[in-house]
Amino acid sequence: MTGEGSGGTGAGGARAVAQAIDALRHGWPIRVDNGPALLPVETACEPALHADAMLISAARATTLKLANQREAAVPHAPVMIEGGEPFDLDLARAIADPALDLASPMKGPFRALPLPDAEWHTTALEIARHAGILPAFLIDASTQEAPVGVAAGDLAEFSAPESLHIAARTRLPTCAAEDAEIAIFRSPADLREHAALIIGRQSADTAPLVRVHSECLTGDVFGSLKCDCGPQLDAALHTFAHEAEQGGYGVVLYLRQEGRGIGLVNKLRAYQLQEQGFDTVDANQRLGLPDEARDFPIAGHMLSLLGIPRIRLLTNNPAKLTALEEQNIEIIERVPLDTGTNPHNVRYLATKRDRSGHLLR
Repeated sequence: MTGEGSGGTGAGGARAVAQAIDALRHGWPIRVDNGPALLPVETACEPALHADAMLISAARATTLKLANQREAAVPHAPVMIEGGEPFDLDLARAIADPALDLASPMKGPFRALPLPDAEWHTTALEIARHAGILPAFLIDASTQEAPVGVAAGDLAEFSAPESLHIAARTRLPTCAAEDAEIAIFRSPADLREHAALIIGRQSADTAPLVRVHSECLTGDVFGSLKCDCGPQLDAALHTFAHEAEQGGYGVVLYLRQEGRGIGLVNKLRAYQLQEQGFDTVDANQRLGLPDEARDFPIAGHMLSLLGIPRIRLLTNNPAKLTALEEQNIEIIERVPLDTGTNPHNVRYLATKRDRSGHLLR
């Protein structure tokens, strides 16, 4: 089934997902397959809206004490809830946004409803993540907007790494190394443009040292001390410059996946929750979002497009090794990356080690 047959406007395939993401960012409803019209709670802009039910994630429902044990075991599974009265936009936002938990801790009573055996609800939450908004919808809300149609199967086409291509490649002298090139990657439906910075002379006979680095505006640009992203990027660039001096080369794959795939705004919301005492994982789950949603297969396809089948990987994250190997990239060595700690990121790094399986050595 394509988006054209899902009860709303749409073109099917990756294009349908792109249109659905655009709709959610604008506050317009979507419809997945033959499911109900789903209006994004965060971005909806009609104050008189109301609906009898909401769709949220199990992690968020657990915060509100609404998820049963099966749902709680799958934090990002969808949960449909209803209350004694219809949801208006203010109440829906209080349910969706954990920033409002302290101001209005008692929002019920609500009850969880059984969901149909279908994919529309799971797909809707995933599209919300791609849109960078809170994963919460009013179901069949009283809006006059026609929903944008998308099919559950369209997500696979949208996310397929094979859709990437090199859009431009040129020389780029940098502070770390003057002998550098940059390549920019695009896909037809996704507006994000990923980059590869190649330091040194690329050779088919040499396995380069590679850093898969996800975008972090706060760390990479503003020098945030809450994470180790900026220091990791700087260390990688200077390590690759040394590789080039020794006759090798290095590649930074810069993926536009802010906040481990949840987007900049949601990442900052997680920071607010961390200020209240939650660690990184719990903060993301309180938002109803996964603590790790990055798409590492993209990096494998970028390497393939660059003609690089064998690498030495500069990482502390075992998940990156697995993802690249699944994309037929041979990893001949894992090189650890130690950038030290500071008083602001000690807990963050401990969470990466203890709850996300990172090897901090």
